[in-house]
Amino acid sequence: MKTSAVKTIHKTPEFVQERKRFQDYLGVYASGFAMGSADVVPGVSGGTIAFIVGIYEELIGSIRMIGQPVFWRALLSLQWREAIRLINLAFLLTLLAGIATAIVLLAPGIEWMLVHQPIIIWSFFFGLVLASILLVAPRVKVWSISRWVALAAGVVGAYWLVGLTPVQTPEEWWFLMLSGAIAICAMILPGISGSFILVLLGKYQFFINAVNQRDLVSIALAGIGAAIGLVTFAQVLSWLFRRYHDLTVAALTGLMIGSLRKVWPWKETVATMIDRHGEEVPLIQRNFIPPFFVEGSVNMEIVFALAAALLGVALVLVVERMAMARNNEGKRAA
Repeated sequence: MKTSAVKTIHKTPEFVQERKRFQDYLGVYASGFAMGSADVVPGVSGGTIAFIVGIYEELIGSIRMIGQPVFWRALLSLQWREAIRLINLAFLLTLLAGIATAIVLLAPGIEWMLVHQPIIIWSFFFGLVLASILLVAPRVKVWSISRWVALAAGVVGAYWLVGLTPVQTPEEWWFLMLSGAIAICAMILPGISGSFILVLLGKYQFFINAVNQRDLVSIALAGIGAAIGLVTFAQVLSWLFRRYHDLTVAALTGLMIGSLRKVWPWKETVATMIDRHGEEVPLIQRNFIPPFFVEGSVNMEIVFALAAALLGVALVLVVERMAMARNNEGKRAA
């Protein structure tokens, strides 16, 4: 009886994609690197990248299993191999390694670009999000009235959220954990950037500096909060995908459309504030459309911005094409 029960409990979850070769996990690592690159940026969501490369539902399902009784029963009964299989640990660790690599390597460069070349970097991000919308929206099989309403609600919600004014907040341990928990929920939602949530909480620059200066205590506190928030929120997302797949995808597409307000490259600062370090930083910004001609000549800033946006679009299309090729190759091998 006991053996039979174990077999029933520990069957491989249906959301898990079978991977046997090194190339398969190299693809997962590359997906993680792309997610980490996006998560560093306030306005671009790592969840969007996961959606594009086709690992989103596997990611949410794997994280959800960590909070399920079946996993803990296997773990507490010392059935390590079965517990590892249930939460798809090889996939999660490979993806996490890619994300961590991107954050450590790219944080200094992105920080520099945001300060010295904001138009170029935001144009690139705009292209990333725009291409993501075009790829994710067709995943809704039938556009019914309810799904159009979900799309509109996502657009309005994200547009309002990214227009909120950042605040100054404490740097105590409990708030660093809370910031990590809230931000990670946004990071796994396509269209809502966890980095931007940190901006709203007044902690984006703090954590960028923490990464660059190897402030392991602050990073660990945020990581603990993120782990708690991730496992909890994954339960909700996984349930939504199982019960209301197309409605959920429509709402997530709306979130991405609304988030374009944040990544628009040209902004006019209408109010500033002095941060804790005595530096003047933007408080309220307003989007505007720059003139195409300046003093009778083409505005080269727009030309470079368009090139950066097209590069972002091309990058997303290449990633999506690689993901499709990998999935097709996996199906043929099966």
